[in-house]
Amino acid sequence: MMAARVAVLGRGVVPAGEAVLRGDDRGALHGDGLFETLHLRAGRPWLLDAHLARLRAGAAALELPLPPDGVLVELLDTVRSGWPAEVEGALRLVCTRGPEGGGLPTVWATLAEVPAASRRARRDGVTVATLPLGVSAEVRAGLDWLPTGAKSTSYAVSTAARRWATRNGVDDVLWLSTEGYVLEGPSANVVWLSGGTLCTVPPTATGVLPGTTARWLLDHAPELGLTAAERMVTPAELTTADGAWLTSSVRGLTEIRTLDTTPLPSSDHTPTLLTLLGFPVPAPAPTTTS
Repeated sequence: MMAARVAVLGRGVVPAGEAVLRGDDRGALHGDGLFETLHLRAGRPWLLDAHLARLRAGAAALELPLPPDGVLVELLDTVRSGWPAEVEGALRLVCTRGPEGGGLPTVWATLAEVPAASRRARRDGVTVATLPLGVSAEVRAGLDWLPTGAKSTSYAVSTAARRWATRNGVDDVLWLSTEGYVLEGPSANVVWLSGGTLCTVPPTATGVLPGTTARWLLDHAPELGLTAAERMVTPAELTTADGAWLTSSVRGLTEIRTLDTTPLPSSDHTPTLLTLLGFPVPAPAPTTTS
């Protein structure tokens, strides 16, 4: 495994274990900040412009001042300098509001090798359970005071959902609206194939995070002879789809193998979609004989 790296705006790469945040930083105290995680492939961040655009949109919603894009890109370049081209990386950019009482935002970047668990999920798929989020599918988008679609560092709900998944013996969850519609996962969007149409949940209407990977995949669906659409979907409809996946920046495309204990058939489209996204198609898991 490659050693993880950290670089701080204004300080450059810092040694492992060196302090990055002040104790009164509002990112640590209140979760008042944003982050983006990018897939580093061949030593370069993928979909960099899309991630920066989403970061800017989130910052506008949170009224969070950010340095210019050029400064942020330079910081990312600093932390990834010399990273081996053959090693997949998870490149994270974090921006908080900074210390209490005012002052400049705190900005840093981290880089680590993509975990083996993420690569296994691409190869083997994941088991998923639905979990009620307790909100209407459309209520968040109608609340002009509530920032939606921002990748906030306030991550307590997402980590709580992951702990619930672990306690209940599944790999991941999909949140449900009060009407019973699928929304998103704690760190992933849902994409499914219905006939010849590749679909995802409409982010503008529902307030879910607009996924950079899901958006790119739908934009390029015509290259596979598919159309693209944003639709609402129920868990029952997902179980009868021609394929259902979770998409995220680092895992890429992960096939949903079971949903609420209902097995979903393996989709022949998974390798093709991974190839379209530029992720390596994993070799099948080794079989054992007795």
